[in-house]
This record gives sequence, structure tokens and C-alpha cells, in this order.
Amino acid sequence: MALLQFIVHYTKMGKAMRAVAVDEDAAQLMGIDVDQVISFTFALGSSLAGIAGVLVALYYNTFSATMGIVPGLKAFVAAVLGGIGSIPGAMIGGYVIGLLETLVSYLGFSPYKDGVVYFLLFVIFISITSRLVLVKMLKRKCR
Repeated sequence: MALLQFIVHYTKMGKAMRAVAVDEDAAQLMGIDVDQVISFTFALGSSLAGIAGVLVALYYNTFSATMGIVPGLKAFVAAVLGGIGSIPGAMIGGYVIGLLETLVSYLGFSPYKDGVVYFLLFVIFISITSRLVLVKMLKRKCR
């Protein structure tokens, strides 16, 4: 995580990645090769996913084409929980999910630990949606 944080925040390619993420057209006008940055970003993400896949396969001593679906969904929940675009936030979200799963298993509800994580995502989405609806209603009243 520290290496990824360093790449994103302290290298020239990381600065270009952040610029392209904010505004692709403006980054291109500033001389950034957008296609190269997108290719690098996908290569970096694919490399990390491949390393994670090998580690999971070694841990469970098995390999299948669908073995990354559940960890991938949990990683998405961790990213949403920690804040999309924040590497340390996603890591903290992963720790929170791990603690939540451990607590659920400790309480004797081990078969439902995945469901609790997905329910957490559902609650996050509902709270975000309700806040957006509330903001729209308040803007209409202020007009």
C-alpha cells in the first residue's frame, strides 16, 4: 500500500494519473499522453489483481476462474466504505470489513458473514441516496 501511495502521489506518472482522473481533456491539453496514462493505470491494477489472485490461490491451495468474485466484491465494499479514490481509506475500509466479519463469526453467525458485508454496502448506498434526495428537496425549497 505504501508503494502504491508513493506511485500515485510522488511520481510523474502518478501526477498524470490524478490529472487524467480529474479532467481528461484538460490533461491532454497540458501535454499528458492520456492513452499512455490509462494503459499504465490498467497495467498497474491488473498486476496488483494478479498478485492478489496468486496469493489467494496459494492460501486456499486451489485455483478456479471464479475464485476472485467474492474478494473482489468485498474490495469494492471496502473502497466504498473508505471513500472511492482514497487508498488509505480503502485499506481502513478493508480492516473494518475484516473486523465486522470476525465479529459476526464470533457471535455464531458464520454462514452470514458475506451477507452482512453486502448489507453494509446496501446501507451505505441507501444513506447516500437519501442524502442526495434530501439535498435536492432543500434546494427546491430555497428557490
